[in-house]
Amino acid sequence: MDLELGGLRVVVTAAGSGIGRATAEMFADMGAAVQVCDIDDAALADVCAEEHIGGAVADVGDTASVDVFMAGALAAMGGVDVLVNNAGIAGPGGRLELIDPEEATKTLDVNVTSMFRTTRHVIGPMRAQGSGLIVNIASTAGYLGFPFRSPYSASKWAVIGLTKTLAMELGADGIRVNAICPGSIKGPRMDHVIDLEAQASGRDAAEIRRGFERQVSMGTFIDATEIADSIAYLASPLGHKVSGQVLSVDGHTETLRT
Repeated sequence: MDLELGGLRVVVTAAGSGIGRATAEMFADMGAAVQVCDIDDAALADVCAEEHIGGAVADVGDTASVDVFMAGALAAMGGVDVLVNNAGIAGPGGRLELIDPEEATKTLDVNVTSMFRTTRHVIGPMRAQGSGLIVNIASTAGYLGFPFRSPYSASKWAVIGLTKTLAMELGADGIRVNAICPGSIKGPRMDHVIDLEAQASGRDAAEIRRGFERQVSMGTFIDATEIADSIAYLASPLGHKVSGQVLSVDGHTETLRT
């Protein structure tokens, strides 16, 4: 089925790897114009070597850096139709009383406040054209408790609250806002999460990995391309009335207690 994504103007944050890269490449392959950012200049150069993808190094935790990136991205494409707020960090692991409050603050800043930094740039253009889509990447930790990962879980609950609120604020302008909650994504970031929990709990990393698999009804990790596919649906005419929703793409996570 043709999802009719050609001609869209798309911004994706943290697109040097993982979900961000899979999403940028999916849109580009379907003929969209894509602008991306990443804090890793080597990863950014690699993804920008792809046809239809341009971008700039930007730190989503820094307002001035985001302002420069977003202004350049919108100018390069002559506007914007889709914003994918993908950037995020795992944050510290451990019992709350042992977590450095400054590290918790950084997690909230990168995972939540960054979305304020980017989104404020697209609302005006989207409102003027009477349409637009904002997709915020949350997590299954945004609606389930996640032991030893309180800053991360708190940040992802906040992403869902922001999503619901923006959908209400912007719906009358034709702007749709949705959150996607990935489950455990295959790759280095999930490996790091498992290592954090192993250090915090004193358990074996292999045991924790098996626990993450067992807590999902389908018993499997998710591929980044499966998240990109879900974003494609939301951006296509098939999803033109989907807003204010929290879509879990995770094989059904039953619990985050491993």
